[in-house]
Amino acid sequence: MTEQADRWSLWTPVAFGVGCAVYFALVREPLTWVAIGMLGASLALLVAARRLPVRRETALLLILTAFALAGFSTAKLRTQAVAGPVAPVLSGPVHLEGWVVDVASPGQSGGSRIIIAPTQIEGLAPGATPTRLRLTLRDVVPPAPGTAVRVLALVNPPPPPASPGGYDFARDAYYESIGGVGFALSPPEALELSAPPGRLLLDMRINAARWRLAQQIVDSMGPETGGLAAAMVMGNQAFIPATQIEDMRASGLAHLISISGLHMAIVGGFVFAAVRAGVAALPWLALRVSSKKVAALLGLIAVGCYLVVSGAPAPAERAAITASVAFAAVLFDRRAISLHGLALAALIVLLIHPEAVTEPGFQMSFAATAALVALAEAWPQAIREISAPWPIRLTQTALTWLAASLAASFVAGMATGPFALQHFNRMATYGLAANLAASPISSFLMMPSLAIGAALTPLGLGDLPLMVSGWGIEAITNVARVAAEAPGANMLVPSAPAWALPSAFLGILWMCLWRGPLRWIGLPFALAVSLAPRAPSPDIWISADGAQVAVRQGDDAILLRPDVKRFAAERWAQRHGLVASLDETPRDKMFACDRWTCRPLPGAPISVAAYWSRRAPDADTLVELCASAELVIVRPSIQAEPCPGRIVLSGVDFAQGGSVELGRGRDGVWRAQWAETLRGRRPWTWGPSGSGE
Repeated sequence: MTEQADRWSLWTPVAFGVGCAVYFALVREPLTWVAIGMLGASLALLVAARRLPVRRETALLLILTAFALAGFSTAKLRTQAVAGPVAPVLSGPVHLEGWVVDVASPGQSGGSRIIIAPTQIEGLAPGATPTRLRLTLRDVVPPAPGTAVRVLALVNPPPPPASPGGYDFARDAYYESIGGVGFALSPPEALELSAPPGRLLLDMRINAARWRLAQQIVDSMGPETGGLAAAMVMGNQAFIPATQIEDMRASGLAHLISISGLHMAIVGGFVFAAVRAGVAALPWLALRVSSKKVAALLGLIAVGCYLVVSGAPAPAERAAITASVAFAAVLFDRRAISLHGLALAALIVLLIHPEAVTEPGFQMSFAATAALVALAEAWPQAIREISAPWPIRLTQTALTWLAASLAASFVAGMATGPFALQHFNRMATYGLAANLAASPISSFLMMPSLAIGAALTPLGLGDLPLMVSGWGIEAITNVARVAAEAPGANMLVPSAPAWALPSAFLGILWMCLWRGPLRWIGLPFALAVSLAPRAPSPDIWISADGAQVAVRQGDDAILLRPDVKRFAAERWAQRHGLVASLDETPRDKMFACDRWTCRPLPGAPISVAAYWSRRAPDADTLVELCASAELVIVRPSIQAEPCPGRIVLSGVDFAQGGSVELGRGRDGVWRAQWAETLRGRRPWTWGPSGSGE
């Protein structure tokens, strides 16, 4: 155990994260006094570990338990701190007024999206008005941040999970203070409002400057390359063509779009290297200051500026904290890249945003970084030959760089693979090759020139570096297109059971943090997502409002309304490794559908009928539906039992349970799994089951 002596502290952020994860896994919201009591117990355990005469192993157990309790308490207190009003389900369109805070990235259904700080929503009291709303605009140029607008919109609470156990978008919205989402039914109209609060005004001015810079970059580079450039600098994907985004996802290069550790490392590393070389070029200055520390200080400033320019989204914030810890280590004469620095960065992130433990970005970024730092620790140091001819040294350097790139890409891909499979259910077959081809272009050409171009664009001097960056972006998009269009470019993989991903995460961390042969104990746990047996796919899925039904036939999901709730239906299908059929031809062979109803034909795989209108069906329609199928889905609420001997799900059930999956067991009995049952009663849930404490 002596070789682990300096490694035990690395497990404190792991214990803290486990405490956060336990909080978010609960189906009932714990009382505040429980969290405060656990925080007190955490402090008592830390004091006991330090003051009592206990064995080292006992002290370690006390410390890790203390950090786990602290993580649970921090998550609860963070939830209390960000609590805000959530929009109710409104009966129809409403007029709202407010300030455009930012222009968000487009959604899956297309259209521009804006974040509004509403000052008034028709029909809602000021105390019930959400702090932020996210609105989707149709065929309208979004107004710039800082604009006061009035708009007619449909407003609803943030959407629940698309399927039972699916990703909870409402939870993300809760911690971003977004209390409602909607669709604008009219173009936003500018109007005059009283001056906003100081913090909101500052946010809007920063976002307005970011928006202007994004427009200047797109105007200078053109839409084909400028959209990606704006996303990499400002974190806004509003200008990227949809085909480019899909190619980047299919090729495994989508991480280049979102501002992450790679971007922070390139920007901070470029500034660090440039400043250090500049100081070394001036002998009188190099003799008086530490070039390494000056470069680290300016690199720290560059990371902070990049964070502001990017709009400080969660991935950029995590990456900035990690980079800042590395530069601070240089300033204090510590090793910049180490597992201890990464552990400190992870602990800081979780202290500020404990909800990050549930986010794919946090899981993937820290798993990949931990794997890469562990690889760097284990990488053999090559013997430098003194008098070797330069062709030999050049060849050795090239081979070493190639081997390091291959090993880094392989290790990072293996570390992030379980999360990509579990959350996104798609495996980019050529992702490793695409990343090997794109990484040097991004690191040495695109990002440095893009950083220089973005800094010089407000001065009117950014055209040349932006043009150079455009060459790199064009090369990367070509790589993405070739990889995305290659045969078998993507494979659908159903999600593993819920326990598999935490097991994989802990297994990866064990392999990275433990020294010696015992680290390989973590390998089977790290492979849990790949090895865990999958449950049989459900036979039917129904959306949270009863407006869409999908029926499984083999490896396909047949949508009864192909033009409704597409994103939710596709997410459900992907989670179970199914391909969603988005046209009417397969459906029409199995179901007889008109505008408001669907009835099964003799070739239907499942005997299910559905009624879509928001108005309650009359008695004759219900009798016809019940006579045609053993399962009847009715979108509006009905109180009476209309079909003896039939299973009927109506709006009453969906209001209580949300989306639902149904499967027939071997005994012929239908079993249902409801999304709201798995979510439980938490502050970010809505409807009768979401009352919080």
